[in-house]
Amino acid sequence: MLGTGSAFAKTYNNNNALLFGSEAAPPLLIDCGVTAMSALHSLEFGIDRLHGVLITHIHADHVGGLEELAFRMRFQHQRRPLLYIAAELADPLWNHTLRGGLVQGELQTLEDFFEVRLLHEHRGCELAPGLTIEIIKTPHIPGKPSFSLYVNDRFFYSADMQFQPQLLRDLVEERGCETIFHDCQLFQPGPVHATLEELLTLPTDLQQKIGLMHYGDNRADFEGRTGAMRFVEQQRVYRL
Repeated sequence: MLGTGSAFAKTYNNNNALLFGSEAAPPLLIDCGVTAMSALHSLEFGIDRLHGVLITHIHADHVGGLEELAFRMRFQHQRRPLLYIAAELADPLWNHTLRGGLVQGELQTLEDFFEVRLLHEHRGCELAPGLTIEIIKTPHIPGKPSFSLYVNDRFFYSADMQFQPQLLRDLVEERGCETIFHDCQLFQPGPVHATLEELLTLPTDLQQKIGLMHYGDNRADFEGRTGAMRFVEQQRVYRL
Protein backbone atom coordinates (compact mmCIF):
# COMPACT_ATOMS: atom_id res chain seq x y z
CA MET A 1 0.00 0.00 0.00
CA LEU A 2 1.58 3.27 -1.15
CA GLY A 3 -1.01 5.18 0.84
CA THR A 4 -4.22 4.59 2.74
CA GLY A 5 -5.56 8.12 3.20
CA SER A 6 -8.74 9.86 2.13
CA ALA A 7 -8.71 12.55 -0.53
CA PHE A 8 -7.93 15.26 2.02
CA ALA A 9 -5.69 13.34 4.45
CA LYS A 10 -2.24 14.79 5.06
CA THR A 11 -0.77 12.24 7.47
CA TYR A 12 -1.57 9.47 5.01
CA ASN A 13 -0.81 9.35 1.30
CA ASN A 14 -3.52 8.94 -1.33
CA ASN A 15 -5.11 5.50 -1.35
CA ASN A 16 -2.95 3.93 -4.07
CA ALA A 17 -1.25 0.53 -4.20
CA LEU A 18 1.26 -1.68 -5.98
CA LEU A 19 -0.22 -5.07 -6.88
CA PHE A 20 2.19 -7.94 -7.54
CA GLY A 21 1.19 -11.18 -9.22
CA SER A 22 4.44 -12.72 -8.06
CA GLU A 23 7.59 -11.45 -6.41
CA ALA A 24 9.49 -11.72 -9.69
CA ALA A 25 6.91 -9.94 -11.88
CA PRO A 26 6.72 -6.14 -12.21
CA PRO A 27 3.76 -4.72 -10.28
CA LEU A 28 0.62 -2.98 -11.44
CA LEU A 29 0.01 0.46 -9.95
CA ILE A 30 -3.56 0.75 -8.71
CA ASP A 31 -4.49 4.41 -9.15
CA CYS A 32 -1.97 7.23 -9.41
CA GLY A 33 -3.00 10.09 -7.16
CA VAL A 34 -1.34 13.37 -6.29
CA THR A 35 1.01 11.69 -3.79
CA ALA A 36 1.80 8.55 -5.82
CA MET A 37 5.08 9.74 -7.32
CA SER A 38 6.47 10.95 -3.99
CA ALA A 39 5.33 7.73 -2.29
CA LEU A 40 7.17 5.65 -4.88
CA HIS A 41 10.21 7.89 -4.50
CA SER A 42 10.23 7.45 -0.73
CA LEU A 43 10.30 3.68 -1.24
CA GLU A 44 13.11 4.04 -3.82
CA PHE A 45 10.88 2.32 -6.36
CA GLY A 46 11.63 3.47 -9.92
CA ILE A 47 8.63 4.05 -12.13
CA ASP A 48 10.38 2.23 -14.98
CA ARG A 49 9.80 -0.97 -12.96
CA LEU A 50 6.01 -0.71 -13.27
CA HIS A 51 4.08 -3.12 -15.44
CA GLY A 52 1.44 -0.42 -15.90
CA VAL A 53 -1.27 1.52 -14.09
CA LEU A 54 -4.96 0.76 -13.55
CA ILE A 55 -7.37 3.62 -12.84
CA THR A 56 -10.56 3.04 -10.83
CA HIS A 57 -12.16 6.47 -11.26
CA ILE A 58 -11.38 10.10 -12.00
CA HIS A 59 -10.68 12.01 -8.81
CA ALA A 60 -7.37 13.74 -8.11
CA ASP A 61 -6.39 11.36 -5.31
CA HIS A 62 -6.64 8.57 -7.89
CA VAL A 63 -5.38 10.25 -11.09
CA GLY A 64 -3.55 13.41 -10.00
CA GLY A 65 -0.09 11.89 -10.54
CA LEU A 66 -0.72 10.63 -14.08
CA GLU A 67 0.63 13.77 -15.76
CA GLU A 68 4.01 13.36 -14.09
CA LEU A 69 4.01 9.63 -14.78
CA ALA A 70 3.25 10.22 -18.47
CA PHE A 71 5.92 12.90 -18.95
CA ARG A 72 8.63 11.02 -17.08
CA MET A 73 7.95 7.72 -18.80
CA ARG A 74 7.98 9.31 -22.24
CA PHE A 75 10.93 11.65 -21.89
CA GLN A 76 13.08 9.93 -19.26
CA HIS A 77 12.39 6.31 -20.13
CA GLN A 78 11.30 6.64 -23.79
CA ARG A 79 8.25 4.48 -23.52
CA ARG A 80 4.53 4.64 -23.02
CA PRO A 81 3.29 2.83 -19.90
CA LEU A 82 0.33 0.50 -20.07
CA LEU A 83 -2.88 2.16 -18.90
CA TYR A 84 -5.75 -0.13 -17.93
CA ILE A 85 -9.01 1.74 -17.66
CA ALA A 86 -12.75 1.12 -17.97
CA ALA A 87 -13.86 1.97 -21.49
CA GLU A 88 -16.25 4.68 -20.31
CA LEU A 89 -13.53 6.46 -18.33
CA ALA A 90 -10.96 6.84 -21.10
CA ASP A 91 -12.41 9.92 -22.83
CA PRO A 92 -13.24 11.78 -19.60
CA LEU A 93 -9.75 11.07 -18.26
CA TRP A 94 -8.18 12.67 -21.31
CA ASN A 95 -10.61 15.50 -22.03
CA HIS A 96 -11.43 16.53 -18.45
CA THR A 97 -8.20 15.78 -16.59
CA LEU A 98 -5.04 15.23 -18.64
CA ARG A 99 -5.39 17.06 -21.92
CA GLY A 100 -4.68 20.56 -20.61
CA GLY A 101 -1.31 19.61 -19.15
CA LEU A 102 -0.08 16.96 -21.57
CA VAL A 103 -0.89 18.33 -25.02
CA GLN A 104 2.15 19.72 -26.81
CA GLY A 105 3.26 19.70 -30.44
CA GLU A 106 2.34 16.43 -32.08
CA LEU A 107 1.38 14.85 -28.77
CA GLN A 108 -2.38 15.28 -28.86
CA THR A 109 -4.03 12.10 -27.58
CA LEU A 110 -4.11 9.76 -24.60
CA GLU A 111 -2.53 7.10 -26.82
CA ASP A 112 0.49 9.36 -27.43
CA PHE A 113 1.42 8.93 -23.77
CA PHE A 114 -0.04 5.55 -22.79
CA GLU A 115 -0.63 2.14 -24.31
CA VAL A 116 -4.33 2.12 -23.52
CA ARG A 117 -6.04 -1.15 -22.64
CA LEU A 118 -9.79 -0.75 -22.28
CA LEU A 119 -11.52 -2.87 -19.67
CA HIS A 120 -15.15 -3.96 -19.67
CA GLU A 121 -17.30 -4.87 -16.72
CA HIS A 122 -17.79 -8.55 -15.79
CA ARG A 123 -14.92 -9.70 -17.98
CA GLY A 124 -11.98 -10.98 -16.00
CA CYS A 125 -8.71 -10.24 -17.79
CA GLU A 126 -5.17 -11.38 -17.08
CA LEU A 127 -3.45 -8.02 -16.96
CA ALA A 128 -0.05 -9.36 -15.90
CA PRO A 129 1.43 -12.73 -14.97
CA GLY A 130 -0.47 -13.99 -11.95
CA LEU A 131 -2.95 -11.08 -11.97
CA THR A 132 -6.48 -11.58 -13.26
CA ILE A 133 -8.73 -8.61 -12.57
CA GLU A 134 -12.43 -8.03 -13.09
CA ILE A 135 -13.78 -4.50 -12.81
CA ILE A 136 -17.12 -4.05 -11.05
CA LYS A 137 -19.01 -0.77 -11.35
CA THR A 138 -19.87 0.45 -7.87
CA PRO A 139 -21.80 3.61 -6.91
CA HIS A 140 -19.81 6.61 -5.73
CA ILE A 141 -20.97 10.00 -7.05
CA PRO A 142 -23.88 10.29 -9.50
CA GLY A 143 -22.57 10.86 -13.00
CA LYS A 144 -19.00 9.90 -12.02
CA PRO A 145 -18.44 6.20 -12.77
CA SER A 146 -16.24 4.27 -10.35
CA PHE A 147 -14.99 0.70 -10.72
CA SER A 148 -13.92 -1.59 -7.90
CA LEU A 149 -11.62 -4.57 -8.53
CA TYR A 150 -11.99 -8.30 -8.00
CA VAL A 151 -8.51 -9.81 -8.12
CA ASN A 152 -7.70 -13.48 -8.80
CA ASP A 153 -11.22 -14.51 -7.75
CA ARG A 154 -10.41 -14.00 -4.07
CA PHE A 155 -9.55 -10.37 -3.27
CA PHE A 156 -11.95 -7.40 -3.50
CA TYR A 157 -10.38 -3.92 -3.59
CA SER A 158 -12.99 -1.17 -3.48
CA ALA A 159 -12.77 2.01 -5.41
CA ASP A 160 -14.48 4.90 -3.64
CA MET A 161 -17.98 3.50 -3.16
CA GLN A 162 -21.16 3.84 -1.19
CA PHE A 163 -22.14 1.12 1.26
CA GLN A 164 -23.12 -2.00 -0.71
CA PRO A 165 -23.72 -4.80 1.80
CA GLN A 166 -25.36 -7.16 -0.67
CA LEU A 167 -22.41 -6.94 -3.05
CA LEU A 168 -20.02 -7.81 -0.22
CA ARG A 169 -22.16 -10.76 0.86
CA ASP A 170 -22.44 -12.05 -2.71
CA LEU A 171 -18.68 -11.82 -3.23
CA VAL A 172 -18.02 -13.83 -0.09
CA GLU A 173 -20.90 -16.30 -0.17
CA GLU A 174 -21.22 -16.90 -3.91
CA ARG A 175 -17.79 -16.13 -5.31
CA GLY A 176 -15.43 -17.22 -2.55
CA CYS A 177 -13.89 -13.84 -1.76
CA GLU A 178 -11.32 -14.24 1.03
CA THR A 179 -10.13 -10.67 1.64
CA ILE A 180 -11.72 -7.23 1.23
CA PHE A 181 -9.90 -3.90 1.31
CA HIS A 182 -12.69 -1.33 1.67
CA ASP A 183 -12.68 2.47 1.65
CA CYS A 184 -14.04 3.81 4.92
CA GLN A 185 -15.26 7.25 5.97
CA LEU A 186 -14.92 7.56 9.73
CA PHE A 187 -17.77 10.03 10.21
CA GLN A 188 -21.46 10.19 9.34
CA PRO A 189 -23.23 10.74 7.01
CA GLY A 190 -21.68 8.93 4.06
CA PRO A 191 -23.39 9.93 0.84
CA VAL A 192 -20.43 8.93 -1.38
CA HIS A 193 -18.37 6.57 0.83
CA ALA A 194 -19.22 3.66 3.10
CA THR A 195 -18.94 4.87 6.68
CA LEU A 196 -17.50 3.00 9.63
CA GLU A 197 -20.93 3.02 11.26
CA GLU A 198 -22.43 1.35 8.18
CA LEU A 199 -19.66 -1.23 7.88
CA LEU A 200 -20.11 -2.13 11.55
CA THR A 201 -23.63 -3.37 10.71
CA LEU A 202 -22.11 -6.24 8.71
CA PRO A 203 -22.03 -9.67 10.39
CA THR A 204 -18.85 -10.48 12.30
CA ASP A 205 -17.75 -13.24 9.93
CA LEU A 206 -17.82 -10.75 7.07
CA GLN A 207 -16.12 -8.03 9.09
CA GLN A 208 -13.24 -10.40 9.78
CA LYS A 209 -12.38 -10.36 6.06
CA ILE A 210 -12.29 -6.54 5.82
CA GLY A 211 -9.34 -4.19 5.96
CA LEU A 212 -10.25 -0.49 6.16
CA MET A 213 -8.49 2.04 3.91
CA HIS A 214 -9.07 5.54 2.49
CA TYR A 215 -9.56 6.95 6.00
CA GLY A 216 -8.93 10.40 7.45
CA ASP A 217 -6.12 11.77 9.57
CA ASN A 218 -8.18 11.17 12.73
CA ARG A 219 -7.76 7.42 12.39
CA ALA A 220 -6.10 7.18 15.83
CA ASP A 221 -9.38 8.25 17.44
CA PHE A 222 -11.00 5.06 16.13
CA GLU A 223 -8.42 2.48 17.15
CA GLY A 224 -10.25 -0.34 18.93
CA ARG A 225 -13.60 0.86 17.60
CA THR A 226 -13.69 -1.01 14.27
CA GLY A 227 -15.34 -4.24 15.38
CA ALA A 228 -13.70 -7.28 13.78
CA MET A 229 -12.27 -5.11 10.99
CA ARG A 230 -8.71 -3.79 10.91
CA PHE A 231 -7.02 -0.74 9.46
CA VAL A 232 -4.83 -1.28 6.40
CA GLU A 233 -1.39 0.33 6.89
CA GLN A 234 0.39 2.46 4.31
CA GLN A 235 3.86 1.39 3.13
CA ARG A 236 3.14 -2.18 4.21
CA VAL A 237 3.19 -5.30 2.03
CA TYR A 238 0.19 -7.61 2.34
CA ARG A 239 0.28 -11.19 1.08
CA LEU A 240 -3.15 -12.17 -0.18
